[in-house]
Amino acid sequence: MVVVPGSALSLALLGFLVALAVVRMAIAYAHRRGMLDQPGQRRSHAVPTPRGGGVGIVLAVLLGLLPGAVGVPPGEPRSTLAAVWLGLLIVACTGWWDDHRSLPVLPRLAAQAVAVGLVVLALAMHGVAVIWLPLLMLAGIGSINLHNFMDGIDGLLAQQAMFVMAGLAVIARALQMPWATSALVLVAAATAGFWIYNRPPARIFMGDVGSGALGFLVFALGAMLWQTAPSTIWPIAVLCSAFVTDAGLTLLVRIWRGRRWYSAHREHLYQWMVRGGRSHGTVAGWYTAWNLLVAAPAACGAWRLGGAGWRVCVPVYGVSMMVWTMLKRGSLRRARERIT
Repeated sequence: MVVVPGSALSLALLGFLVALAVVRMAIAYAHRRGMLDQPGQRRSHAVPTPRGGGVGIVLAVLLGLLPGAVGVPPGEPRSTLAAVWLGLLIVACTGWWDDHRSLPVLPRLAAQAVAVGLVVLALAMHGVAVIWLPLLMLAGIGSINLHNFMDGIDGLLAQQAMFVMAGLAVIARALQMPWATSALVLVAAATAGFWIYNRPPARIFMGDVGSGALGFLVFALGAMLWQTAPSTIWPIAVLCSAFVTDAGLTLLVRIWRGRRWYSAHREHLYQWMVRGGRSHGTVAGWYTAWNLLVAAPAACGAWRLGGAGWRVCVPVYGVSMMVWTMLKRGSLRRARERIT
């Protein structure tokens, strides 16, 4: 059994309460400013809903990381934690701006590159080989945008983030990294505070401020674990398998069909399942079932195998692609039947 330190639990409680309070204020703020996502052909909700609730997660994490960083032993990578804090602030501010008024693609990507670059530079200062730096940049920017793409129905991204952060916290605890454990538990708890208002039917959406921030944190905190123990890449990949498979295969299909893959759409599996008649809660439940019944035990197996964890990771992704294809075909059929 993994025992979470009392200090981490106290920090988590604080993060949960801060997020809960800030999200409640964000609902009122969004109504005053007219920050409402309207239903439309490329959206999966039926009533105007406030956006920008992810600011609660961001503020709770930014505040919580400060005392957490103070407790890091002198020999540990304080500069990397500082880079994570500053990078999170950059990504969140960019997303908050985009939630108020649409921001062009290039400035958004530039801000994301700066934020990820800070973390990558800090990792390089602590011994990561230069050959990995371009891949880390792509992974970081990709994670931010992947989580933004997957934030399309009530509760889905929040539930995924809580699961992944909890899994990473278990890995950090096993690696005897108390500061990383505290940070990961903090993010999971802050996300839970947001989820209270985002569970179906959602009273507020996360917005780019939240989805981009969570994507950045998954990358940054996961990269810190990977730096300490490179074999953790396999259980981390398994934990993220539901989102990576859906986003990855959807992207490949859109590119194959010659569509503008970067434009807004409703072609992810979770969106087709909703279009096929399933409720947001049911669809989010399917993803959670995969996480608990497949990803969690498989991640444990990959962890136990160490450097040979790919022997678990590869089959998991093979199965996830088959499940994705099966569910996508079924959802397409159900959607056509509803139209006719």
